[in-house]
Amino acid sequence: MSAGVQSMQQDLLTTVDRVCEAHCDRALREAAEAGTWPAALWEAFEEVGLPRAALPESAGGAGLDFADAMLALRRSAFHAAPVPLAETILAGRMLHAAGLEVPAGAITVAPVVLVDSLKVNSKTVTGEAHRVPWGDQCSHAVVAGDDEIGLVSATSIATERNLAGEPRARLRFDSAPLVAFARLPGARARLELEGALARSVQMAGALERALDQALGYANERVQFGRPIGKFQAVQHMLAILAGQVAAAIAAAEGGVEASARAPDEFAVAVAKSRAGEAAGRGAEIAHQVHGAMGFTREHSLHYCTRRLWSWRDEFGNESYWQQRLGRKVAAAGADALWPMLTRS
Repeated sequence: MSAGVQSMQQDLLTTVDRVCEAHCDRALREAAEAGTWPAALWEAFEEVGLPRAALPESAGGAGLDFADAMLALRRSAFHAAPVPLAETILAGRMLHAAGLEVPAGAITVAPVVLVDSLKVNSKTVTGEAHRVPWGDQCSHAVVAGDDEIGLVSATSIATERNLAGEPRARLRFDSAPLVAFARLPGARARLELEGALARSVQMAGALERALDQALGYANERVQFGRPIGKFQAVQHMLAILAGQVAAAIAAAEGGVEASARAPDEFAVAVAKSRAGEAAGRGAEIAHQVHGAMGFTREHSLHYCTRRLWSWRDEFGNESYWQQRLGRKVAAAGADALWPMLTRS
């Protein structure tokens, strides 16, 4: 990686840090979990172009490489930013791939539950979608049929929340008129892959935060006259946590690199299954290091760990993607396994 690229990426991370430090404090997160739209945070993200980061300048975007847009998304997850940044970036990629204009504002996507399906034709969409991320607070939703996508005004009929307190809405469409429509071969399959990749990237960011907090607490918490981080057992746990974080980041970055133009099934399956596995083990260790303190509402560790537990199950959990990997490898045959693993 060149010095110029490294400098640009550091500037991008600094921008996300600056926005989140100014607008993403405990009060905002708690208000968001209570149902208040975090307008100031979203507007700050829009001012620096993050929701449209993956779009080319010709489409009104920031013109960043996909990897850089995902780096910004990962950093927003590090800060547990309670906004639909992942969904808006995902929706923009889908619309741009279909040649459609991307509207302003926050956008969600549907369906996201594997058993749900929507009937999308050139004028309307019909069906019901469950647990749509931020479906009650986004003005538009990108809806996917098997080989079609549409843009529709989102209307929620019920809202629940995931473990992290993020809204998950039920949307019902009764021949709802579309704002825009286009054919996109494999639209529903692509939505699943794009969503799984986005959640992998977000889990990598949340794991980075969990590690950062665990290291900080281990060096601050004194027991028997010295920081607990000096004890071999705690050092061993932190080393395992660091390994899980590194694995999740590597898997997510591999998925992003392979999916610059369109999601790559093999790389996304590896990313989502490995990041999901790391999420479970990493959150467990982070809470072990913090002890009883980490299980309190007053401590901030739960903002990242509750997101890890929630995101690992969305767009398919690790078991689902491991099965997908197994079927893909078996179908390709033994001779194709090594080239599949070592492809550039």
